[in-house]
Amino acid sequence: MAFESIADAARRLSEAGYFASPSVVTSVFLATRLEKPVLVEGPAGVGKTELALATARATGRTLVRLQCYEGLDESRALYEWEYAKQLLYTQVLRDRIGEAIRDAATLAEAVERIGESESAFFSERFLLPRPIMRAILAEEPVVLLVDEIDKADPEFEAFLLEVLADFAVTVPEIGTFRARQRPLVFLTSNAVRELSDALRRRCLYLYLDYPSPAQELEIVRARVPGIGEGLARRLVEAVQKLRQLDLKKVPSIAETVDWARALVLLGASELDVDTVSETLTLLLKHEGDARRAMERYSEWAR
Repeated sequence: MAFESIADAARRLSEAGYFASPSVVTSVFLATRLEKPVLVEGPAGVGKTELALATARATGRTLVRLQCYEGLDESRALYEWEYAKQLLYTQVLRDRIGEAIRDAATLAEAVERIGESESAFFSERFLLPRPIMRAILAEEPVVLLVDEIDKADPEFEAFLLEVLADFAVTVPEIGTFRARQRPLVFLTSNAVRELSDALRRRCLYLYLDYPSPAQELEIVRARVPGIGEGLARRLVEAVQKLRQLDLKKVPSIAETVDWARALVLLGASELDVDTVSETLTLLLKHEGDARRAMERYSEWAR
């Protein structure tokens, strides 16, 4: 179901578990109305992928996800032929093939007759759709998530531009497939490499940063309903300070929530030095980061 207004989008995203800023809500609303892709950039762990998931939930659409990686090519994104199935059909129909070429005068004539039946073996029944093709063939509108597009090669990015232009894919053996329902597209990037201006020009742009203290506190309250107010505030304050340190991996929002859930399970009511020391590995995943954080936390707790 399409968003009726910006207020409706904000309400439904919130109900889907995503606490979006006004600029994010506006961009998502406009993307659904303008039918333009949304390019979402920002550091890892700030909710870029979750925005696409929440939008799918909020609009009742199926999510189709393409995870990008170095070396990703068109076949992995579009379609592959089910050669085993084609071979099985060939074996089952080999007697009919024999009948078709039995009275052929020459090898060339036999090949020509087999070629006339080629469409029987290169049809949609043997096509194995990959994410982009699945989004194009979908009978109902979907959300297409192209996750971490910056990890894919520039050549794949150029191919994706062609697809986003008119949402049509040509299969040489069959013909052109056009989108039955235009998908809502989210592309995420951690800025591993610079994306082309051509791609940026075709998209609405969003930059997601780590949440403000008030936003993160709201997320913790919603995701960890059993947490005490004082503990939630101290936890969020600690995470916000830790993100200002020179860490190898800055804690994500999901790791903040994991830490909060763990503290509730352990029956913690305060964020004292011992509690932090025993649970910090839920938040920081490198030994050097944890050691540096404990040194600073001991100073903050004095």
